[in-house]
Amino acid sequence: MTTLREQIDPDMPDIRRSLDHYYMVTRTDAEGLVISVNKNFLNVSNWTPKRILGKTIWQMFDENEEAQDAIHVIWEQLKEGKTWFGTAQKLKRTGETYYTNLLAVPSMSEDGMLESTMFLELDITEEVHLKERLEQIAFIDVETGLMSRHKLEVLVNEMIKDEKSFSFVYLSIDHYYTLKELQAGTAETELTQAFANRLKRYFQDNPIARVGGSQFVILTPFGDWYVQGFLEFLEQQPIYVGNEALPLSISGGIARYPEDQKSFVNLLEASAMTLEEVRQQGGGKIVSLSASSHKVLDRRSLINRKLLTALDHNRLQVVYQPQYDIASDKISVYEALVRWEDDELGTVTPDELIPIAEANGLIANIGAYVMTEAAQLAVKLDRKKGSPHVSVNTSVREFSNNPMKDNILGILQETSCRPGQLELEITEKFAFQAEEEQSIIQQMKELQDAGVEFILDDFGTGYASFRYMQHLPISKVKIDKVYMNSLLSHPKTQQLVEGMIQFSKSMGLYTIAEGVEHKAQYDLLKTMGIDAVQGYYIGAPVPAEKLIK
Repeated sequence: MTTLREQIDPDMPDIRRSLDHYYMVTRTDAEGLVISVNKNFLNVSNWTPKRILGKTIWQMFDENEEAQDAIHVIWEQLKEGKTWFGTAQKLKRTGETYYTNLLAVPSMSEDGMLESTMFLELDITEEVHLKERLEQIAFIDVETGLMSRHKLEVLVNEMIKDEKSFSFVYLSIDHYYTLKELQAGTAETELTQAFANRLKRYFQDNPIARVGGSQFVILTPFGDWYVQGFLEFLEQQPIYVGNEALPLSISGGIARYPEDQKSFVNLLEASAMTLEEVRQQGGGKIVSLSASSHKVLDRRSLINRKLLTALDHNRLQVVYQPQYDIASDKISVYEALVRWEDDELGTVTPDELIPIAEANGLIANIGAYVMTEAAQLAVKLDRKKGSPHVSVNTSVREFSNNPMKDNILGILQETSCRPGQLELEITEKFAFQAEEEQSIIQQMKELQDAGVEFILDDFGTGYASFRYMQHLPISKVKIDKVYMNSLLSHPKTQQLVEGMIQFSKSMGLYTIAEGVEHKAQYDLLKTMGIDAVQGYYIGAPVPAEKLIK
């Protein structure tokens, strides 16, 4: 047997030793007959020199069609004088399959004909098997044996590709965590497993996936009547804790392909929206996508499709709403608000636009556009009217996925806007999440050190925390406009708003009320000690050109 050492230039002993040490090496003649191999190849493949020499390279590959097609492609490429690199499925002498990373190198004659080839390989069988095991884990929910969300998406996409009609049924166990607490002395997974078993028994032969702790999806060709029959089945086959049946309530939403939605993401969103509507009405039902929800989803889908084009063609507009400082008796800030007027969609408000932009990844593009426009306006206002600031709403996703601090400072430098002219408005949800991500807090503090102020927007809407008001670099709070609707008619609202004002002042925070539409609201807030107000009573949002004029 000729060794690899004899086939390589004797002046390169280090290369010979390295190849022999690390790689499985096989050499063939111009016809593909094996003329030499090294020890590594013999150890991995279990072949012996006597049995391997003289065989064709095709016999070294697995006998299945895919592996034989691969060696055919490799050989054709070698005959053209080209190297080949990729993953190969090989065959041991014992008949077992193994996998290698393979580099095939041709040796050509002066007239361009193939003389011999060299195959250098690394055994990756363990890595391939590990990947297969991980994929299996990714496809199966270990606790219930149902499909995972990932497998569900793969299957739905295959069914859509094959143009199969089906109902996408999204079910959820109502009050799931309360029910688990009732399971005194039982295994934590008993409720989930028992429910999954009932799903399997009722929806026989239909694909079922677990997509959350208490959320499940069934794909079925049957109509609403069949799906809704599951609720009656649960009554007949209750889940017991001890000797008592568990009071189980199920909510569900149904979306159909292709009638309702035509992609996995849209089917999931549509059925989840329907489920949420059921829950808001008390739960315990499974219903189909409503006409009103269908309309909302269609509009979202249209906004999603047209948004990138709107950005590319500068169809988004930034308007500015004034904020009035009571102590100085003048407009101190203009809040930048993005608007989109479209011939087909009409007016798209920030409340519609921003969640969609966050979901499709365009929020950073919109944020940079609004920030640049606002910074340019701030510079112009500084020249003409003194020093009113501009405020820009920002998303936690922008700070999580991007070097937001560098982006903001870059925009300020590019537009010659002083950092002290910029205020960034964050929501209570932003603040809540920022507590969990040190990188966000660090960026905020560095921006504050540069002169940028942070405002806590939507104050009082559900995430308020003394901790983040202590730890985050917030200098102002903005009381949400929802309180203005009942400010004049409900004494408790007045007490709550006054309490928020006093609390903010005790923390040394400048306090703003938004949504002020009437003089009576303004007068009452002023007596309560509010620092600034914003709303249609002060002024409607207007384009930058009108402010400059």
